[in-house]
Amino acid sequence: MIKILIVDDEKPICDLIDLNLSSAGYHCTSVQDGLRALDLIENEKYDLILLDIMLPGADGYDIMEYIRPLGIPVIFITAKHEVKDRVKGLKLGADDYLVKPFDVVELVARVEAVLRRYNKTEQRLTAGDVTVDVDARLVTKSGKTIELTNKEFGLLVLFMKNKNVALFRETLYEKVWEEEYYGDSRTLDLHVQRLRRKLGWEHSLVAVYKVGYRLEVTT
Repeated sequence: MIKILIVDDEKPICDLIDLNLSSAGYHCTSVQDGLRALDLIENEKYDLILLDIMLPGADGYDIMEYIRPLGIPVIFITAKHEVKDRVKGLKLGADDYLVKPFDVVELVARVEAVLRRYNKTEQRLTAGDVTVDVDARLVTKSGKTIELTNKEFGLLVLFMKNKNVALFRETLYEKVWEEEYYGDSRTLDLHVQRLRRKLGWEHSLVAVYKVGYRLEVTT
C-alpha cells in the first residue's frame, strides 16, 4: 500500500487529508511538528510527503532540504500563496504546490498525478464487493464482471477514489465529460442511476441535496 506522510501544524487539516486519502486507498501518517516529521522520515519509508511550510521546530523549507537527496516526492500544501513562495518551493525540489484552502478532489488528483510520475500508483480500487482494475478497465462485483460504458467507468473510479466524500455535480461532470458544466444534470443523473442498478448500489450511491452524490461505504 502507498504510504503518505502528512506534515501540517493544523490537526483538523491533517485529519481532513487523512480521511480523504485513506478513503482513496492510501495509508496515511500525520504529524504537526517539523522536528517530529524529520524523525519519521529518517526512520520510515514513505512514497509521498504532503508538506506545510509554516511549522514549529523546523519549517517546510528546511525539511525539503533534508528530503531532496532521498528522492521522495513532495507536494507543498500551504497558505503561502504568492508567486515567490511557489517558485521557492518548486526550486527546492517539490513536485507540486497546493494553496489552502483546497478542494479535496483536487488534492487527490494531484497526489495521483505525482505518484504516477514516480510509477508508484496502485491500480486496483475496492469498495465492498466491487473491485476495479484501472489499467485493465475491468470491474467485478463478487467476482462477476460488470460491463460499464466509458462514462460510467469514469464516474465509478471518481466515486471509489473519493469514498464517503460528497462530490459536486459540476466536479463529476467536468472531470468525466471533460467539458464545462452548465447546470443541466439530466445526463449525469442518468449515468448515476445506471451505475446504481448495475452495481446494486441503490442505497450506497446517494444523492446529496444541492450538492451532488456520495458513495457511502465502510471499506
